[in-house]
Amino acid sequence: MADKQLVLVLDFGGQYNQLIARRVRECGVYCEVKPCTTPLEKIKELGPIGIIFTGGPASVYAPGSPDVDSGIFSLGVPILGICYGCQLIAKHLGGRVVAATEDSAREYGKTETSFDTSCRLFRGLPEQGITWMSHGDYMEKVPDGFALAARSAACPTVAICDESRGIYGVQFHPEVNHTEHGTDMIHNFLYEACGARGDWTMGDYKNIAINAIREKVGSGKVLLALSGGVDSSVAAALVAEAVGSQLTCVFVDHGLMRLNEGDEVEAAFAKWDINFVRADAEELFLSKLAGVSDPERKRKIIGEEFIRVFEAEAKKIGKVDFLVQGTIYPDVIESGAGNAAVIKSHHNVGGLPDYVDFKEIIEPLRMLFKDEVRQLGRELGLPEYLVMRQPFPGPGLAIRVIGEITKDKLDTLRLADFIFRDEIAKAGLEGSMSQYFAVLTNMRSVGVMGDGRTYDYTLALRSVTTSDFMTADWTRIPYDVLDRVSVRIVNEVPHINRIVYDITSKPPATIEWE
Repeated sequence: MADKQLVLVLDFGGQYNQLIARRVRECGVYCEVKPCTTPLEKIKELGPIGIIFTGGPASVYAPGSPDVDSGIFSLGVPILGICYGCQLIAKHLGGRVVAATEDSAREYGKTETSFDTSCRLFRGLPEQGITWMSHGDYMEKVPDGFALAARSAACPTVAICDESRGIYGVQFHPEVNHTEHGTDMIHNFLYEACGARGDWTMGDYKNIAINAIREKVGSGKVLLALSGGVDSSVAAALVAEAVGSQLTCVFVDHGLMRLNEGDEVEAAFAKWDINFVRADAEELFLSKLAGVSDPERKRKIIGEEFIRVFEAEAKKIGKVDFLVQGTIYPDVIESGAGNAAVIKSHHNVGGLPDYVDFKEIIEPLRMLFKDEVRQLGRELGLPEYLVMRQPFPGPGLAIRVIGEITKDKLDTLRLADFIFRDEIAKAGLEGSMSQYFAVLTNMRSVGVMGDGRTYDYTLALRSVTTSDFMTADWTRIPYDVLDRVSVRIVNEVPHINRIVYDITSKPPATIEWE
């Protein structure tokens, strides 16, 4: 992205770091998250138009707390410090940060805040609003040259600014939805303080990425394992656009997908001149899963068999030069870089698979967030049903059938799940929920259909709303919609006589049942 303006987000261990980066990109400016230990020379080399310090759980005065090279303040680059980042600015530039007392300055949650709208950060915004606070320390003394730009009832130093140097600090989190006009504040920093042009678009990214892939691949052969999920599908479409018939997509159809999904995936790629291999492995997977009830064993079996099937298909192709993976930016951030914290390791980050002979890996989505991946899919002409596909676990329906798996159970669940999703779509509710699906439990109960007694399965419906999938709340689906779903399922799907709705949030529950 050498020809694009860059904003650096320096990571001090805060929980909203990805969200900050997403907000910057939503404003049309390219940004990257780097560890706070990134050397000053590297920062100079990257040439950012602005730098954002994230929040973090530490106290700036605690021994060993994350810090930054003080030379960063002499680069002449505008800086925005958020929460911990704000306090770090104060510490380095002559202010004083102390622990708040119980009755003053300590703030958590939604807070009524007053703003000085003459400050660039708040220009054009209301003078009063709600911000989201989460700090136990505060600035007792503001650095020389800084003006107070926002205050609350408990804290007079909610925001500071030095307009001459373009350095700003806020004690609240403008990146979260709870802060009113928070994205506008970030927009003001980018455009008013940093002089952003707004040159980050998915259309531009598509063209740049296509040219880069063509240059790298040359006349080589490319292989991609296509799962049918959003990430692998968009990666496949992007590479297909770049090198066409040099790409082979292996779609392992394990028989554990939702209704008609295999056919939909195949149809979506018919427009490109690529080698599309659909490996029908349903019988193999079902035979390996026969009699298995433990969810972890299911996962292990499915993962191992997927690799074996993919490897067998890859060997038929012969030697390939490049392997494509659908790694996206949250995978990279969460897997850690340098001294950044490792939230969780991702299978497609940091290591090359050893079961396919190739010389290099291509990760064309590595710097994109999920919403950007979806937008890129639209730019590439993928159908909306694929771009907006519901999140789906790697083991597929195997972990949505509780207990032992059979083809009959899978077919039962497929149809019930389709009816649930169909009624949600008819009610126009897809945009109000993040993930929704059906689970076939292994519980059977007595029912009455017609004049006869039944003893059949209970189906659970699950729907959640979430911004990050780390926490989630159950969706308040209208009763009349749930009623239509229930009536249709018990009438149209054999072997189900009872419907229950999961009203448990995460935590304490997980989103999936297994």
